[in-house]
Amino acid sequence: MPTLPQLIEEDVQRLDETLREFNAQTDATTSLIIDKGGFLIAHHGDGEQFDLTTIGALASGAFMANQTIAGLVNEKNFSSIYQQGEKISMFVCNVDEHCLLAVIFLSKVGVGVVKFYANHAVKKIAQQLGIAGERNPGAGLDLSAMNVADPQSLFRKK
Repeated sequence: MPTLPQLIEEDVQRLDETLREFNAQTDATTSLIIDKGGFLIAHHGDGEQFDLTTIGALASGAFMANQTIAGLVNEKNFSSIYQQGEKISMFVCNVDEHCLLAVIFLSKVGVGVVKFYANHAVKKIAQQLGIAGERNPGAGLDLSAMNVADPQSLFRKK
């Protein structure tokens, strides 16, 4: 079963606009949309400073580990995680059943600002992913099943 709707250029542009607006509002260094398997879908901001592929994978793993902890303490779920550092912090929150928003920001910004604006950004991201899913129900990608050593099968005509 596909976990990510098939995205077209318009979807990617709208996701990028949402991340650009979010970064401007929060002064975030980088924001990422990742699927819960850890695959990077979109990002905006300083992508040169960080290994975004690895950060996406690890942020997803940390979020999913927190979901397991939620179950162990009889909580339905934890909707976000926050990692605070001396200089850089990270906030990861749930977008929908398939995706997460991860935000890297200077610790001096404060997580409250990031959380506040993340609520609106998450709604816009989920809405655009919903539009993409409705465009072609059942079509999409299960990124975890992709053979990264040979991704050509994704680009072949069927």
